[in-house]
Amino acid sequence: MSIVTVFPQGKMIGVSAHTSLLAALLGADLVIPHKCEGKGECGSCQILIRSGGSGLSKMRRSENQRLNKMVGIDPKSRLACQARVLGTRNMVVDLQGSAPPL
Repeated sequence: MSIVTVFPQGKMIGVSAHTSLLAALLGADLVIPHKCEGKGECGSCQILIRSGGSGLSKMRRSENQRLNKMVGIDPKSRLACQARVLGTRNMVVDLQGSAPPL
C-alpha cells in the first residue's frame, strides 16, 4: 500500500497496489474530471506527480501520445486513469496540473 498526498487539498489517502490513481481519488471523494470514464481518451484527468513517480506504472504509448497532444503539459504529468499505483512508494500528486514550490 502507498500513501498518496493530494494537493491542493492536502488530503492523504492509502492506495492499494494495482489501483489507478483515478479510482483512488474518486474513492476518497475527491473531485477530478474524467470525461471518458477512465479509458485514457480525453486527457481530462491529467494530474502532476510532484514526487514518488517511480511508484507508478510505466507510461504506455497511448498515454504518452494523449499527453503530447495537450498544451502546456509538465514532464511530470500523468493521466490519473492510466497511472496505476505499484504499492512500493508514497507519492504526492497535484490536481491543479501545476504545482507550487514545496
